[in-house]
Amino acid sequence: MEAFRYRALNAAGRAVSGVMQADTPRQVRTQLRSQGLLPFAVEQVQSAERTRQLWARGISAAELSLITRQLATLLASGLTMEESLKALIEQASDAVTREILSGVKAGIAGGHSLSAALGAYQKSFPDFYCALVHGGEESGQLSTVLQHLADYLDARQALKQKTGLALLYPILVSIVAILIVTGLLVYVVPQIVQVFQQSRQSLPLLTRALIGLSDFMRATWPYLAALAVGAGVAARMALRRESLRLRWHATLLTLPWVGPLIRGLNTTRFASTLAILVGGGVPLLSALASGARAMSNLVMKNAIEEAIERVREGAGLARALGATHAFPPLLVHLIASGEVSGKLEQMLKRAAELETQSLERRLAVFLTVLEPAMILLMGGIVLLIVLAILLPIIEINQLVR
Repeated sequence: MEAFRYRALNAAGRAVSGVMQADTPRQVRTQLRSQGLLPFAVEQVQSAERTRQLWARGISAAELSLITRQLATLLASGLTMEESLKALIEQASDAVTREILSGVKAGIAGGHSLSAALGAYQKSFPDFYCALVHGGEESGQLSTVLQHLADYLDARQALKQKTGLALLYPILVSIVAILIVTGLLVYVVPQIVQVFQQSRQSLPLLTRALIGLSDFMRATWPYLAALAVGAGVAARMALRRESLRLRWHATLLTLPWVGPLIRGLNTTRFASTLAILVGGGVPLLSALASGARAMSNLVMKNAIEEAIERVREGAGLARALGATHAFPPLLVHLIASGEVSGKLEQMLKRAAELETQSLERRLAVFLTVLEPAMILLMGGIVLLIVLAILLPIIEINQLVR
């Protein structure tokens, strides 16, 4: 199907516009007339515009949470999906949001499910979002799932903002330190070198090393920049292969500090996703499949898929997850307790809360250690540069005396 941009008049004579998916412009006009609109302009979205849309920003995280909560409220009040989306389009103040929601509404009018229509806009609706919506559609509890999903998005956004604010100071320190070191090596050191060369004295080892580093950077910085960009592009292309991406994700899980953070983040996402779906009445196997789609780490995603096969064969969820050794024991024990007591949803929510608290503590400790470590590291580098400049000056003064 192709994408078409249309302009039409509604029953009140007001001009409306949007994007609709269809095979031909004639189908677009037919669908618009069936919706009570009178089309007067239909044009295919060209490839250049699609490229622009590909790089354009999507719906922000805060706005996504608000839209999700509003959609849940509208559906719970008895409105149809198309009526709810129409209300959201009229409510939206941002042009990009209106265009995306119009495209989603057009996809539903064309016979697609909500999750499939949302999947066409991956920058705005990530995989785990579409997975949860798909689970809600299957269970018939879409409004409930969307309400829980909005709560989860709010909590995730709050954690992201807290982490971003905590990282702001180390990032600023790093940028300032790098600029200072670069300025010293590129501008200050060469001028000092001229004075030393005129004195024709034997320079200390630290000074000679600094001069060599300065000459190297001034001579090769274009190649170093090109090498860094090329390495980034090559790494991105290499990670498109599933085998290499699996190895990289496995390596990340083994790293100190970083590994526990990634494991905790994915565990929190999995427990929250599963709690929302189980609470919405989604069958366990379908909920696990949606939970696997919500994972960002490929190793843990594969572990969930292995657990799905064990559950399908008759094993309990806790036992199946414990056999993978990919998840924290706390999650496994809480799930086992939920299976025995019949309160799996509550135990999953509790596990997600505990993992979130543990993740926040790890982040706090990590940032507490990171800030002074960065200051000491950058201070040590600046100290070496200053010593490399001062040592020859001290030697000259001693020779004069």
